[in-house]
Amino acid sequence: MPELPEVESLAAFLRTHATGHAVTRADAASFSVLKTFDPPLASLAGQVITEAGRHGKFLDVATGQGLHLVMHLARAGWLRWRDDLPAAPPKPGKGALAFRLALDDGSGFDLTEQGTHKRLAVYLVRDPAEVPGIATLGPDPLAAEFTADTLARLLAGRRTQIKRVLRDQSVIAGIGNAYSDEVLHAARMSPFKIAASLTPDEVAVLYDAIKMMLTEAVERSAGLAAADLKGEKKSGLRVHGRTGDACPVCGDAIREVSFADSALQYCATCQTGGKPLADRRLSRLLK
Repeated sequence: MPELPEVESLAAFLRTHATGHAVTRADAASFSVLKTFDPPLASLAGQVITEAGRHGKFLDVATGQGLHLVMHLARAGWLRWRDDLPAAPPKPGKGALAFRLALDDGSGFDLTEQGTHKRLAVYLVRDPAEVPGIATLGPDPLAAEFTADTLARLLAGRRTQIKRVLRDQSVIAGIGNAYSDEVLHAARMSPFKIAASLTPDEVAVLYDAIKMMLTEAVERSAGLAAADLKGEKKSGLRVHGRTGDACPVCGDAIREVSFADSALQYCATCQTGGKPLADRRLSRLLK
């Protein structure tokens, strides 16, 4: 799933390639992708793109006439830039293509989604706050006003594992499964640690890890084409998705805990005092 660094980089890419151009047409190639009906997609035609930005994991393309095309790529979605789009509109229900935006110079982008679970979402709104997921977002961890005190207030009283808190978009916007693993590894903290139990020193360490890991990821992907961002993310991850590999800090094997629809990776030596975490799915299979 694209997380804060990748969506930030996609926004930067669109600022370079799409701003100043007028939309010639917008087409939903999937019946489920468009989540709004007023204003209609046809109203985008002729409007000039003036900005591209981000709200957590939501990508926001704004026009000078006050409309916002907001996109959430979900788990298996991606934005594919094309310098030369086909002139004909896409046929609904064709393959992985979910949405297409065409610009006045013949370029534009496709939104694609692999797999059978279609969760990619597109909204056309006058105010991004009209999008339900944006309205409930927590603070952005890369914003200047996100301080260690902010994080301490967010964690206070939460009797929830810190891994789940970091992934909760209503608490902190933009961090998902991959970067929460990376942050916790950098902080040398167990993903099962209860958020409310963190000491002030541990909050400070976690805060530094959040800022460092996200900033480094954004900097690594700066200037990359949209097509290259996935590969950069995978190559830059230290523990997530690297089960069995050697920890880059201590050399221990990266371990995994599996859940119904996801998995986390961690280093027992660096994060849990050498004690492996219980894999609940494996435990059930062994009973």
